[in-house]
Amino acid sequence: MHAASTTDGQAMAAVTARILLEIEAILFRPQEPFTFTSGRVSPVYVDCRKIISFPRARAQLMDFGCELIKREVGYESIDCIAGGETAGIPFAAWIAERLGLPMVYVRKQPKGFGRNAQIEGHLPEGSRVLLVEDLATDGGSKLAFVDALRKAGTEVAHTFVVFHYGIFPEGVAALQEQGVTLHALATWWDALAVAEQTGYLKGAEVEAVRHFLQDPESWTPDTQATSNG
Repeated sequence: MHAASTTDGQAMAAVTARILLEIEAILFRPQEPFTFTSGRVSPVYVDCRKIISFPRARAQLMDFGCELIKREVGYESIDCIAGGETAGIPFAAWIAERLGLPMVYVRKQPKGFGRNAQIEGHLPEGSRVLLVEDLATDGGSKLAFVDALRKAGTEVAHTFVVFHYGIFPEGVAALQEQGVTLHALATWWDALAVAEQTGYLKGAEVEAVRHFLQDPESWTPDTQATSNG
């Protein structure tokens, strides 16, 4: 992942994490882990969709996003912003508005009737497109959207998300193999650092979450208990 290495970038990551904690878009629950549909248990949970309901928070995060994009992608290197269905659409709209760029959105699948379109909006062939989504876990959905955009004759070299898990390096590698750089405002590591600094998490809770972030595939509540003991 392309992460800003400057103090400004680190400060943006910290403020992003603090905002997401404040609006409860990210949650830590090491003592009562979340269970996902896949059966995996996790002491952390993120729902960036909550951002849309908090005007001041979303304005700040979108300002950060535009600053990161200009710094890491360029000022005149993008012709269009594409939002991924569905969570990426509002963020793409706000970023496109701020950057003065056209916007389209990409469906997960062609809609199956009418034009059978997978990309909605006007997208000229040869456009340099920035894909926007709310978050990235292992990067799989990004590749599907990138493939659809490239089949439409566009160039896609960058994708932006508000939040990146930052614990599945193979996902970033898969994007890089396809010529796509991932840009994000914050990761779980940033969130954990802020949670510890603010006292949101303490002691054994911090260690339990850290253990998960270091090895999410093997983490279980029993692992947490062992780390606590």
